[in-house]
Amino acid sequence: MAAKKTKRPTPSSEAASSRILEHRVSSWSEFVDIVGGWDGFRSWGFRGQSDARWKLQSSLRRHIEVSRVCAAAWTLQETRIRRIFERKSHLYVADPPSSDELEWLALMQHHGAPTRLLDFTWSPYVAAHFALERATANAVVWAMNLPLLWDIHSRHRIDGVDVTRAQPRDRKWFERYYLPNKHRFLWQGDPFRMPQRVIAQSGTFLVSSHLGFDIEDIVESYPGKGTLLVKLELDTQKMRRQAMAALYTMNITQATLFPGLDGLARSMAYEFEYSWQVDLSTNRELDALAKPQIPGALIQKLKSRGDAK
Repeated sequence: MAAKKTKRPTPSSEAASSRILEHRVSSWSEFVDIVGGWDGFRSWGFRGQSDARWKLQSSLRRHIEVSRVCAAAWTLQETRIRRIFERKSHLYVADPPSSDELEWLALMQHHGAPTRLLDFTWSPYVAAHFALERATANAVVWAMNLPLLWDIHSRHRIDGVDVTRAQPRDRKWFERYYLPNKHRFLWQGDPFRMPQRVIAQSGTFLVSSHLGFDIEDIVESYPGKGTLLVKLELDTQKMRRQAMAALYTMNITQATLFPGLDGLARSMAYEFEYSWQVDLSTNRELDALAKPQIPGALIQKLKSRGDAK
């Protein structure tokens, strides 16, 4: 009997009325099968969140919901915090950004300021780490179909804007197309000088042009057809332990994703729950140490794969 194939979400399987496809993932092997089973995912962007109920929102949009600053004041206040940060950051930054507006926003985001940037990564495994490391409820990895987003931008004006020209790196265009919160589109890219953490995380940014809408709302308003977002809901209870151990062996940890002493310190949380010596649920020596031979079942599996070739 042929092995049952894992169901994979694909761009052709979405509902006709939606730009968003949702799929629940119940095991780490299924997640690996999905993201590794189609080469097209190599050009998608990914974002991990520790609670599947959370919307795709920038930190500034979330802060607006908390602070209840009225929409009429958003432009004034976003400009204000940006100006304050630039005027005072020279006390702490030896080589501050110059004219790249996106570099300023990335620097603010890097140090905890609320911005309209949303962190994404080219690596689904980095996204899975951020999703599962501290998750208690079901987590989520969002996958953004960037090639389709780029294609739509090349063919259509989005809400009256040629997004290919609306570069947030240029302060003039940022003030024209983003600060007023009058248009609904998404821009993806990076500052010319990339922050160290962005490089370590294989990161990129999604920039929302309107603080009044979640990313899902903007995606649903885009012209044309095809899946723009895939929501992979991860069953944390079933897959976290295996996933985190696998990511650790890939050297995807807080220490590597956040270079420096802070990242090293953060990584100690998972070091506490990982052991190559004992089963931490029982404190008994692992079978692989007590009996260091390859299990017969694994040998047969390896042999069968070799025969299949």
